[in-house]
Formats: sequence, structure tokens, C-alpha cells
Amino acid sequence: MENVLRPLTVLGGAVVLTLLLGWLVDLLLRRADARHPETPLWGLLRRCRLPLQVVLLTALLRATYRETGWWVVENHQSGIGRALTLIMIGACAWLVVRIVSAAVESTYARYATSARDRAKVRRVRTQVTLIMRIVTAVVVVVAVAAILLTFPSMRTIGTSMLASAGIIGIVAGVAAQSTLGNLFAGFQIAFGDMVRIGDTVVVDGEWGVVEEVTLTFLAVRTWDERRITMPVSYFTSKPFENWSRGGVQMTGTVFLQLDHSAPVNLMREKLHEILQDCAAWDGRDWSLAVTDTSPSTIEVRAVVTAKDADDIWTARCTVREQLIAWLADEHPYALPRIATTRAAVLPAPRENGAVGHLAPHHKPDPAVTSGADGDPRTGRG
Repeated sequence: MENVLRPLTVLGGAVVLTLLLGWLVDLLLRRADARHPETPLWGLLRRCRLPLQVVLLTALLRATYRETGWWVVENHQSGIGRALTLIMIGACAWLVVRIVSAAVESTYARYATSARDRAKVRRVRTQVTLIMRIVTAVVVVVAVAAILLTFPSMRTIGTSMLASAGIIGIVAGVAAQSTLGNLFAGFQIAFGDMVRIGDTVVVDGEWGVVEEVTLTFLAVRTWDERRITMPVSYFTSKPFENWSRGGVQMTGTVFLQLDHSAPVNLMREKLHEILQDCAAWDGRDWSLAVTDTSPSTIEVRAVVTAKDADDIWTARCTVREQLIAWLADEHPYALPRIATTRAAVLPAPRENGAVGHLAPHHKPDPAVTSGADGDPRTGRG
């Protein structure tokens, strides 16, 4: 009977004590969260309940498993003890990551709710994301190293590796030159404020929004929902456009190629009328001017402003569509066209050198050279 009650007491007591402590910690965190709703840390720490219970259970079993008296335990004491140790190391690493994640997310949430500058919020978000990845990587490496050191054979391997650390370091540095470059570039992006999550950028002619930043790569979501993944070293070694740098407000231009007779003053009034009905225009500035000319057309540039990249695209499209439609309806002569009338023919010379009448076979067609009322046709009516 004792062989049955003792293991049940040891195992059952460890499970009950673990559940009780987990429930007590969760209760305290709930009360702290209710008393301090402005601090999200206590609510986030409740996610640590499961890894905490695993750590407590494995620690209790590691200390009391020999007391069960089972023959299986007595015959495999070292194996069971090592397995419990490995589980406890992994659970401790899991718990540390959860605690650090809760602290970092709480700090970022409080900063995001109090800060008014959205650019600074995006910068802090990028830094927080990379810090969490670094902490997770360090904790995992330490946990794996602790697990390996529990095996005697691994200690010998570790000693020999430390003896040849110089050669291994040189070989690893040469082999991982690109990876290390991206790693340091990730630190430079995180703390150098070059690009942040949520920034609007143009890379390799592609316009998009930075969606994810890691220590090795950066993901950009384009306007058509594609994802461009690029190494972070690209942003530290090549020029790129960051439309969110220094503020998200933008100025856009619309270029129109028109005939020389285009009514520029009327177009300026029409542009102002279009912008007043355009929700994407932020009202900061607008203008319309002739910026270039050629033998056949003039170049008219309309300038509009908007609060961000999405609205500037909408405003430019609206201005372009409505100006062209208005010109086609009200002033069709202002649209560019190709002249198709016949060229003027030189008069035929007389024998004495004087200029005579046009040759009969060179007489121009009245329907082409003159209008219905006999006036010269200009091609604008």
C-alpha cells in the first residue's frame, strides 16, 4: 500500500502545489491590473502563468522524484533527473522570454498612447521589435548552451572548441561575412532612425510601406499587396526614398501636355475648384503654371498637397482625370493634336523671272485651305 500512496503523494502534491501557486500568482496579477488600468504590464504578465507552472512542476519533481520509491525511478535515476533538468532549463528560457516581452510591450504601449509624434512612435516600435528578437536569440543560445553542458561529453567538446577559438573565429568570420554585415546593419537601422515600420519607401522603383524589420531582412508591402523582402544591408549601402522621413505630408505634381492655345488662367481656376471638392487635398498649397514649351505643345504643371502618400496619389489622379475631362468638354482646342492640312505651294515662275499665278495642277483645294466663310482655316474650330 505504501508503494502506491507514496508516489501518488509525491506526484499529486507537486501537481496540486503547482496549480495552487499558479492560481495565486494569476489572482495577484488580476488585482494589480484592476487597480492600475493605466499600466498594461500586469495584464501582459498573466501570459507567463503556463511557463511559470511548468518551471514550478519540474523543479518540484526534480527535488522529490527519488522519494516515490518506484523501481523504475530507482533504476533510471540519472536519466529521469537529466530529463527533468532539460525541461526545467527550457521552461526557464520560455518564462524569461515571456517576462521580457511583457515588459517591452508594456513600455511601448504606454509610450504610444502618450506620444503625439507618429514618426517617433514608429521608430520606437522598430527598436522594440529588434530588441525583442535580440533578447530571444540570446536566451535561446544560453538555454541551448546550458542544455549541452549537462552532458559530460559536451563539456569535453566545449573545452576543445575554446582551445581552437581563434581559428574557428577567423573561419566563421570569413564564412558569415554577409550574415554579420546584415546583423550590424539591423542594429544601425534600429538605432540610427534610417527607416521605421510603417514608413513609405521607394526601393528599386517599387513604392510600398515597411511592414517588418528584423536583424537580417526588411519586408516592404507594395500598393498591390506584394511583399518585397530585401537584406537590411541594402538600406545602409544604397540610396532609397523615404517619404515618411521628417513627416508624412507630401507634395505631388500632375503634368499635362497641351496646345499653345490652352486657357491657363481658366485651368488655374478649375484646379482650385476641383481641389475644394477633393477630400484627399489637405488645403496646404496648390498651384498651376506653364513649366516648359516645345514647337507643338506646352507643359502645364499642377501642384497639390496631401497629408500622406495614399492621399497624394488620390489627389493627383483626381486632378488629372477631371482637368482632362473639363478640357475635352469645354476647351477641346487645348488638347494636343497632329496637324494634317496640306502645306502651302510656291507659285510657278514666269519665263522673264516674274512671279505668276499658281500652276493649274498646283492650285490648292479651297475645302482644305479655307473655311465655309472664306477665311483661312486655322485648325482650331
